[in-house]
Amino acid sequence: MFGLCDCNNFFVSCERVFNPSLEGRPVVVLSNNDGCIVSRSNEAKALGIKMGQPLYQIQDFIKRYNVAVCSSNYHLYGDMSQRVMSTLRQHLPAIEIYSIDEAFLLLEGCPAENLKEFGENLARTVKRNTGIPVSIGMSHTKTLAKVASKLCKKYPKLNSACLMQRPEDIRKVLSKFPIEDVWGIGRRQAKMFKECNITTAAQFCDLPEAWIDNRLNITGKRTWLELKGTPCIEFSHDTPDKQSITVSRSFSKELYSLDDLHETITTFAGIAAEKLRKQKCVAQELQVFILTNRHRDDQPQHYEFAQAIFPTATDSTLEIAKAAVKALERMYRNGFGYKKSGVRLSRITSATAVQGSLFDTVDRPKHKALMETIDRINAEIGRESVKLVSQGTITGHTSREHLSPQYTTRWEDILVVKV
Repeated sequence: MFGLCDCNNFFVSCERVFNPSLEGRPVVVLSNNDGCIVSRSNEAKALGIKMGQPLYQIQDFIKRYNVAVCSSNYHLYGDMSQRVMSTLRQHLPAIEIYSIDEAFLLLEGCPAENLKEFGENLARTVKRNTGIPVSIGMSHTKTLAKVASKLCKKYPKLNSACLMQRPEDIRKVLSKFPIEDVWGIGRRQAKMFKECNITTAAQFCDLPEAWIDNRLNITGKRTWLELKGTPCIEFSHDTPDKQSITVSRSFSKELYSLDDLHETITTFAGIAAEKLRKQKCVAQELQVFILTNRHRDDQPQHYEFAQAIFPTATDSTLEIAKAAVKALERMYRNGFGYKKSGVRLSRITSATAVQGSLFDTVDRPKHKALMETIDRINAEIGRESVKLVSQGTITGHTSREHLSPQYTTRWEDILVVKV
């Protein structure tokens, strides 16, 4: 049996843990630069606020219904996610982290007759330890567990845990479950199914295998088999390393100065290199991009992309930042207002499998020692406590007017209780 633990309205729930006045009130969390809505409370959903809706379109609506608005606080959300995952690990043989707010659960060794009670107790434990409400779905496959977790959110009477075990119960659920909400069904496939008058997961299950083989790829067939109760998606005991790492940001206003872009690109390179070291990997390829505001028809447009290949794969912020700046200087054009920039690392491999070179001019032992020292200091004192002199702060180029404190990751923001 498999389980899926899904944090309910995760970003909103993180804000509510430290600000109880948000309970029972419509709340939305915004994307970078306070642009679009990326998380909504149930109260906000009931008002008809849509995911991805630009904030400026609903300003009057927000005032009318007293909707609380929060800027995205990823330091807080990331730390709260780790706390949820840590609690899950303490009570299960293994978990597979799927996203910042979801994890698959391996339920081996859990008595089948007590799975429903086990799920309810686990959800209560996570809520008690972290303050985050979760929905736990359990069934024979990962895809069915996903379906079960969605039922938890829809029906509060399930008490945060849904067990889909008996064939007749699974059939009843799938007969009402929209095909477009099935995990693994993309927009194109959902459109194709509807054109064939297939609107529910049960109708999808009833299709003959020959039809599936002719119309779908291997991923689609796996989804079909999983819905029929045959496990096809293996449980991964280890979180796979990222094959590419991208750090990018849109700015609150256009940047015209090379110095400003230099600061952002160096900062992004430092963050990407830190993530690379965290998963004990190195990268051999770097891509840098800058682009203007495509929504400004009154301004000249420019999009540029450049890459660099490292002779020896590296995780050094010094090397990566230096290469990123050189790429930026090749791309930059005076007179353009740049709205977004970013850095991407690719061709990532394990740091233990680096192919050295006789002609390498970099003192790698010194770089390694320096990076380890910087990472250790930043972990103990706070992120970016030590950084390159060319790394600035991108907060001056971003809009985060509704940012909450970093309650769990910054000493200055820890809550103070007055007795």
